[in-house]
Amino acid sequence: MSKKNQSILVQGTPVKIRKVNEHDYICLTDIAKSKNPERPDDLIRNWLRNRNTLELLGIWEQLHNANFNPVEFDGIKKQAGLNSFTLTPKQWCAQTHAIGLESKTGRYGGTYAHTDIAFEFASWVSVEFKLYLIKDFQRLKADENDRLKLTWDLNRTLSKINYRIHTDAIKANLIPPEISSSQASFTYANEADLLNVALFSSTAKEWREANPELKGNIRDHATIEQLLVLANLESLNAEFIHMGLPSSERLIKLNAMAIRQMKSLTASTQTIQQLPHHPSEK
Repeated sequence: MSKKNQSILVQGTPVKIRKVNEHDYICLTDIAKSKNPERPDDLIRNWLRNRNTLELLGIWEQLHNANFNPVEFDGIKKQAGLNSFTLTPKQWCAQTHAIGLESKTGRYGGTYAHTDIAFEFASWVSVEFKLYLIKDFQRLKADENDRLKLTWDLNRTLSKINYRIHTDAIKANLIPPEISSSQASFTYANEADLLNVALFSSTAKEWREANPELKGNIRDHATIEQLLVLANLESLNAEFIHMGLPSSERLIKLNAMAIRQMKSLTASTQTIQQLPHHPSEK
């Protein structure tokens, strides 16, 4: 199963969960199957006909969706309660530009809803089922957080190991044998900032000045992908130092490598556009 599609078992009913713009959406169709396994879509349509449901959906969209169409929403709400009134999830999304609901086809098909809405639907179907759904969903998120923390710690450790290789190369190639310890520290700091600029487009000092409210340093707040790339950059820089390349040339090469590796590791175009570019590459 891909990271974007997961499933939990709630009182014997498999319930699919998928990522939509980095938010968790729960399958309403699966929730409805716990009550009506033969015709789950009928249960969802009946829920959508309810005036209280429409008010909930409308308020949620107004809070989270700048493109929500309030005029169409008012027209739909006025019809709620009429015997002739029907509404499907696709019609709701198409007419109001709603984002809280989503209909999918294929293997992971069905009607999905943001967790805020899905829990309300589950409560409408069965209060007991909702409580078990929340419990199992929270367990899933706790497991995810534990795995992410483990991966983050692993990459942080890898970064520290490579940093030792990196500093050894600096000591052997850049620091003359007769300099003072303060001069050596200055050299180490410069090399560390060379990597910071290549990857984060900021020195440690610049980051601290821009983020006075955050504890730790720039690397403590790095993403898993950034830490993995940082570990690679430290190894590469160590090799560049052994080759005798000047810092200006190393910075250009490391920055280019950081951009290539981050593009491979991240699927988000926005994240890629935020990666630093060295001025000489413009």
